Amino acid sequence: MHRSGAVMAWNVFKFCTALRGLGSIMILLVLGVVGVTYYAVVITNYGPLLSNGGLDSVYAFLLLLAFHCLLVMLLWSYFSVVLTDPGGVPPNWRPVLDEERGETLPLTGPEFAGSQPGVPLSDTANPRIRYCRKCNHLKPPRCHHCSVCGRCVLKMDHHCVWVVNCVGALNYKYFLLFLFYTFLETSLVTLSLLPHFIAFFSDGEIPGTPGSLASTFLAFVLNLAFALSVMGFLIMHCSLVAGNTTTIEAYEKKTTPKWRYDLGRRKNFEQVFGADKRYWFIPAYAEEDLRRMPALQGLEYPSKPDLDAQEF
Repeated sequence: MHRSGAVMAWNVFKFCTALRGLGSIMILLVLGVVGVTYYAVVITNYGPLLSNGGLDSVYAFLLLLAFHCLLVMLLWSYFSVVLTDPGGVPPNWRPVLDEERGETLPLTGPEFAGSQPGVPLSDTANPRIRYCRKCNHLKPPRCHHCSVCGRCVLKMDHHCVWVVNCVGALNYKYFLLFLFYTFLETSLVTLSLLPHFIAFFSDGEIPGTPGSLASTFLAFVLNLAFALSVMGFLIMHCSLVAGNTTTIEAYEKKTTPKWRYDLGRRKNFEQVFGADKRYWFIPAYAEEDLRRMPALQGLEYPSKPDLDAQEF
């Protein structure tokens, strides 16, 4: 039995290591898809139309303008997710003594003792105090341990191999914007290349080199596949934001009728995107929001008083 457990742990470790190594390849894959798409849309099909004059030039200009704007926002959001730390537990972090009374003194005494190594968690007077036995420190609310990153992540949603990073409190907005702009960009490309794709299977002669035709065909198929798959993820994450939950929490609370952090759609949305509307569609936050909204820092979250005893 012990040997079976050891083998399982070893296999999980190999899997996590493989995911870390796969990340760099996924970034190159994303950039490769962007490169093929750019070549098919700009270089092969619509760029040459700009010099034709007439309505074709106007249409091509407007399409390429929208294409480049969405591409800039897509790449900005993507690399914001990749390069932004999702949020880790600060050294020597301690929960507050009594959140309901608004006290901010460090937690000491029997409540804290129940969360220390060697003391069963069931012995603590406060079941909401959580301890990570892998990182050997207390865990803030909504924090989970990522086996791939090897640390606890604030408000962890999931580990995404496409961005070589965890998606957590500090980069969740950027991840959602990446999905949003990816869906818009891939949908635009799919619609713009659809006539060329249909012509590819027609009986008439199609202008262009075999390489340009192949790139158009490949770009259409890839963007159609990404548009359909990203649409599903986007719908799922929109529902999670509306309920102020994460993918992990949605699984954990599937038997819980009410959720303590669900404060209404407007407030739930602002806890991810901030209150300043000017920053809703860019991967950044207003300084004022960062100062007055602790939820954006990933350590403190307002909750319903009547459900405050709920765990997680």
